[in-house]
Amino acid sequence: MESENRFYSTDEFKLDAKWLIDPKHLFVGPRIGEGAHAKVYEGKYKNQTVAIKIVHKGETPEEITKKEARFAREVAMLSRVQHKNLVKYIGACKEPVMVIVTELLLGGTLRKYLLNMRPRCLDTRVAVGFALDIARAMECLHSHGIIHRDLKPENLLLTADHKTVKLADFGLAREESLTEMMTAETGTYRWMAPELYSTVTLRQGEKKHYNHKVDAYSFAIVLWELLHNKLPFEGMSNLQAAYAAAFKNVRPSADNLPVELATILTSCWQEDANARPNFSQIIQMLLNYLYTISPPVSSIPSRIFMSENAVLPPESPGTSSLMAVRDDTGDTPRAKMEDKPKGFFFCFNQCY
Repeated sequence: MESENRFYSTDEFKLDAKWLIDPKHLFVGPRIGEGAHAKVYEGKYKNQTVAIKIVHKGETPEEITKKEARFAREVAMLSRVQHKNLVKYIGACKEPVMVIVTELLLGGTLRKYLLNMRPRCLDTRVAVGFALDIARAMECLHSHGIIHRDLKPENLLLTADHKTVKLADFGLAREESLTEMMTAETGTYRWMAPELYSTVTLRQGEKKHYNHKVDAYSFAIVLWELLHNKLPFEGMSNLQAAYAAAFKNVRPSADNLPVELATILTSCWQEDANARPNFSQIIQMLLNYLYTISPPVSSIPSRIFMSENAVLPPESPGTSSLMAVRDDTGDTPRAKMEDKPKGFFFCFNQCY
């Protein structure tokens, strides 16, 4: 098992044959998303509609090496963690460019879904159901010793029926070990945990220790959005929001919420990371709240009342450390492929 201390490239990283994508069967369609490190397209692989993430190669030798290492880590994690609330990994290839292929979720991102609803809010039961999907995905990752580090509505995708949320984008995910030191100020400012900052400005590339509880903080901010359908720290820039959270202990208001939900929020975004609950505890708190407002009936899927994730055996130092802690207390809608003009797709091999 590799940690971030192990800085390896795709030259060392060998794709398992069962996950190797043949680019001859890969067709790239319209772009549906773009980030600092990659572009995402709709496409087809062996007549299956898919999402195709093409990783930027970089320009300088140092940048190329970092991009390759990031690609290798992401593929390694995707290939060994499967869960109904994680976007399904289909495969990857390194040549002619670095590509990751996953299922295409036609419901778009949670960010777009919420924006289209404003000023209306989600029904509380729906919001909690979505939160349970997210928490179950995070519980699975943490049981494998993986920290996501970039939990936010843009990285949460909906199924076509808008009933299920799946976590995507492992580009910033890392494996956790007892001694690992990870890059500080990682993630997206508005959703980042306060411990990712320092009272002293950190030099670029400086390392700062933190653990999987950074994801609990980000989860709380996402849950707040699900309940209010507003941007957290409204009126502040991303940097202002991060500064207020880190140095002034400012949080979105938990007033006017049922006490059970307010408790979940305030416990998850506590300044002391060690005092935050783990995701097994978060799931149980959400389930308890659902029971109080609506016992299982036919109109509510019974699945949301059950903790579906089995406790997995430790597979790495990162997993062992997590299991020990657990004992303590602006994007584009993903349209259907058929709606796109015929002939728009082009063969991947012909383009690279």
